[in-house]
Amino acid sequence: MTDPGEPRLLSAADVRRLAAELDLRPTKQRGQNFVIDPNTVRRIVRESGVGPEDVVVEVGPGLGSLTLALLGAVRRVVAVEVDPLLAERLPATIAEHAPAQADTLEVVLADAMRVEEVPGPPPTALVANLPYNVSVPVLLHLMALLPSLERGLVMVQSEVADRLAAGPGSRTYGVPSVKAAWYADVRRAGAIGRNVFWPAPNVDSGLVAWTRREPPAAVATREDVFRVVDAAFAQRRKTLRAALRPMTSASGEGAAERLEAAFAQAGLAATVRGEQLEVEQFAALTDALVATGALAPAGAAGPSRRSRA
Repeated sequence: MTDPGEPRLLSAADVRRLAAELDLRPTKQRGQNFVIDPNTVRRIVRESGVGPEDVVVEVGPGLGSLTLALLGAVRRVVAVEVDPLLAERLPATIAEHAPAQADTLEVVLADAMRVEEVPGPPPTALVANLPYNVSVPVLLHLMALLPSLERGLVMVQSEVADRLAAGPGSRTYGVPSVKAAWYADVRRAGAIGRNVFWPAPNVDSGLVAWTRREPPAAVATREDVFRVVDAAFAQRRKTLRAALRPMTSASGEGAAERLEAAFAQAGLAATVRGEQLEVEQFAALTDALVATGALAPAGAAGPSRRSRA
């Protein structure tokens, strides 16, 4: 027998009814693919490991499928929604399907890539079905913005999940892998079929779980390290030394010698490629580039600067 205090999750029929009520036509521009399977949202909440003490940020709650499942498990949900129509309707949906939890939801009408703060107690977890077209920048922005986040589970396009969780040497290892590793230990947490969405996407989906960890010890700022990471993967076939030469040549006469000295100081071979380095090695190399004068720090701000990632 269902507990009357438990949220009533949305079925496929509920999702379509709400969409019809709102005259909603999901758009690719906003990456709108709504989960219509209650078992999938239960699985996401279970795999995320959130519990009664957690304050969860959800990005792109849409019609509320995952929101309802989260409200049944956590202390509070802050849902960030960019679509005014969906943001306005969500509280009413929660009141209808989870009246006992209605006061534990706060809806923020905002673009998650541009939000600068989250209201209420510091959030402890991020759980979301991220819009696929902006999933990586949204994830990195929130990791940087909200240091109180201890862990998270996000659903993204399967190939993106592979890139986020990849390790050095993998063909999928790249900029998202290194930047995510700056903030957290990241792993693949499963696959999601296409038939649990409406409309069904043309790509497979994957779950990515992460646990916050201390960033690498570095004198250089995160922005400077991320500049080096971006340059390292801009031309994957080149050695790292060759890939960095254009950005270090601006340091003036003797730039080549300073670049060589930085590699030696960081303990890296001249033939190493960016795809072989862990995030800690990128941090050590950036420290060496700054120390030898091969890399001029970007801007004049201090360590609080954030990369645009």
